[in-house]
Amino acid sequence: MPRLESCAWSCSCTARGRHRSQLGGTAAGLAAKVGEMLSSSVPSPSLALVGRGARSPSTSSASSTASSTSSTLNWSQHLVQRSVVLFVVGAFMALVLNLLQIQRNVTLFPDEVISTLFSSAWWVPPCCGTAAAVVGLLYPCIDSHLGEPHKFKREWASVMRCIAVFVGINHASAKLDFANNIQLSLTLAALSLGLWWTFDRSRSGLGLGITIAFVATLITQFLVYNGVYQYTSPDFLYIRSWLPCIFFSGGVTVGNIGRQLAMGIPEKPHND
Repeated sequence: MPRLESCAWSCSCTARGRHRSQLGGTAAGLAAKVGEMLSSSVPSPSLALVGRGARSPSTSSASSTASSTSSTLNWSQHLVQRSVVLFVVGAFMALVLNLLQIQRNVTLFPDEVISTLFSSAWWVPPCCGTAAAVVGLLYPCIDSHLGEPHKFKREWASVMRCIAVFVGINHASAKLDFANNIQLSLTLAALSLGLWWTFDRSRSGLGLGITIAFVATLITQFLVYNGVYQYTSPDFLYIRSWLPCIFFSGGVTVGNIGRQLAMGIPEKPHND
């Protein structure tokens, strides 16, 4: 009898243990499922942060590429506009000033190359317009390269006065009568330096003006030597000795126009 009771008691304890273990396993499984549901329904902050961090480089790269493309287009558009304006200004000034020289018989063109447009050779306006565009774009580029932005008298009123003085110097070269060309050349040289000092006063402007005068004088000597046109009473090889002064003052004038047009435009983008 005691053995039967002990067996019955042990069986009942075993059954209770199995029942408790089953209940514990069931509760643990329910808790695990609830946790999985909660984790799937609510995003983890760390995962969100990781996702944002993964997307940020591509997003920033795309935005920087778009801004760089836009700035490049704006800079190119402004460059074309400035080139067109400088070309028109140079061509118009060449027509007017060359007409003055022809009327005073300072320059002589062959009859077969004279056109009806202001009685000037057909190639003079486009050549002078192209030269004006190159010089007008070169001045602000040199200023930017040297790191010395030109800020002396940066307003259109000053630019217009500079143009008026340049036209006056060219007019003086055709109208004034001196005892010899040396006196006229010295006078125009003083006026040209005065124009630079009044409206420019930059080392880059002085250097570019001298370079432009030297190159333009060589080209003119070559054209006159080959009979394209000629000067009356030449005293500096095949040309007049005062002609480099005209080229110098013209370069300073066109440079001031180019600098004024370059103000307020976006800078050329740099590729990092």
